[in-house]
Formats: sequence, C-alpha cells, structure tokens
Amino acid sequence: MLSNAFFLGKGGVGKTTMSAAFGLELSRSGMRVLVASLDPAHNLGDVYGAKLEDAPRQVEPRLFALEVDLGSWVERYLKESMEELKTTYSYAATMNLDSFFDIMKYSPGTEEYAVLWAIEHIHCDLSSGYDVVVYDTPPTALSLRFLAMPTISNLWIAELSKLRERILSKRQSITRINPASPVASSCVDKKDDKVYGRLSSIRKRLAGLSALFSAESYVAVVLNPDVLSVSEALRIKDELDRIDIPLSGLCLNKRGVSAAEWSLDPRLAASPVFDFNFLSGGLHNREDLRSLNTEKLVADFMATGKKGTS
Repeated sequence: MLSNAFFLGKGGVGKTTMSAAFGLELSRSGMRVLVASLDPAHNLGDVYGAKLEDAPRQVEPRLFALEVDLGSWVERYLKESMEELKTTYSYAATMNLDSFFDIMKYSPGTEEYAVLWAIEHIHCDLSSGYDVVVYDTPPTALSLRFLAMPTISNLWIAELSKLRERILSKRQSITRINPASPVASSCVDKKDDKVYGRLSSIRKRLAGLSALFSAESYVAVVLNPDVLSVSEALRIKDELDRIDIPLSGLCLNKRGVSAAEWSLDPRLAASPVFDFNFLSGGLHNREDLRSLNTEKLVADFMATGKKGTS
C-alpha cells in the first residue's frame, strides 16, 4: 500500500483542513498516522487544537503531528553544504565562507532544498514508526518547485558527473605521459575521487525522493468551486505530468460557499473527484473534522495503494 499522501493547492482552499481530516480518519480506522505541515504559515496545530513543533507530538492514540521549522532546515542545509565543501575542497579552509553562505540563504533553490531534506528526514528517520505520513504542503509555487527539484537536479548532477569523469580521464592521460607531473599526485580514479563520490551520493538521495513522490505517494489537489481555483488545479496537473508524478485525486472543498458559475476543466476529468461541503459553522474542535466525511477519499487512497502493489 501507499505510505504517503500529499495535499496540494493554492492558498486558502483548505489544504490544512483536508490533511488534518484525512489523517484523523486514517488514525481512527486503526492506522498509526503522522501528519506533517510543510507550510511556513502553520495552521495544523490550530486545527488539531495542539501546540506543535518540529518533532512529532501525539494528538490522539494513533495520531501524531508536527510542523516543520523551515528556517531551521535552511540553516541545517547551509551548514551541511559548508561542511561538505570544506571536506571536499581542503583549500576552502583558507577562504572565508561565512559571507558566501549568508548570501546563499536568499539564493534561489535554498528553500526548496531545505523542504526536500526535511521530507527526507521524515521519510528516512521517522516514517518507520507510522503506517502513513500525510503532508500538508505550502501554496502551489513552493510545492511544485520542491516536487520538481529531484528531477531537475538529477539532470544537473548527471552533467556535472560527466564533466568530472572527463577531468579524471584527462588526469589519467597526463599521468601516463608524464608520471612526474603534479597531476600524478591527484586523484585519477572516480572510485577514489571525493567530488565524484559526493555527486553520486546526491544523485542517490534525489533518486530516492523522486521515487517517493512518483511511486510511493497519493498526490491530491484541493480546490474550491471557483474559476481561479480550477485554473490553479489545472496548472498543478500540467506540472505534475511534466515531472511524471501522477495526480491521484481532486478534493473539491467548500461546496455551496458560492453561487458563482464555474466548471471543472475536462482535462481534470480523468482524476476522481471527492466533494466536501462548506462548514458554515466553522471548525471548533477535532470532532468537527469528521463532518467532512473523508471515508471515500480514504477508500480511494487504500485502493490506489493496493493497485500499486499488485
């Protein structure tokens, strides 16, 4: 069966509510569940009525939740990158890298990699204690970037690996021609080369995350019955198609909240749609989440998982 579920969508459509209700239904059906919020603007603790941190906290007998501290993971990613650079390139010890990494905090991709390594930590270090991990994701732009990052980065890593192989090949040629050359004291075999080894290690990590997203997860898009929300859902589907991540289902939330005309784009018709009515009284406690009736969504999640293992 599948062991992960991601809820995507534009801001304000109800991703946190759907993630929380889905996780609650799974746990009360007998599964041990972890719900993890990746959204920097955390609301998961408010929905569950519990103070959450960057480590799992028990909410109910089989239900646990956490809110990823993205700032902490950015710092962790930068620290790891700095240590790797110093280890791989010993001459970097003579450079002042602090100012370089201060700038890197704001570089494109830093936040996305931080989210990836947070997911990797949950998957590798925490998920074995749970039957299912449910992810409440940030708004569309950041979510699509971190989902695409393994595919895009692997292309980049593959090219860097080829370049490194060519460099090592040139070193071998020079060493054969002139054994006394300074290059002879350098690494010439990729099995012993720290740089090539590091590239291979990163490639394995990214491949694992890519498999997690594409083959081990139920990916649902939450949308509302309005034109903008449907357009956003279509953009998400198009991007998921480009990176070979299947769209598992659509959660049509807040039915009845508006009388404005709208229609579901035919290009979304291939995915099952699950309707959830607008709760006019709002959410006041965990029991209110049960009124969303996520049983059909949970059943589809379970059925999709069985299909994947057959």
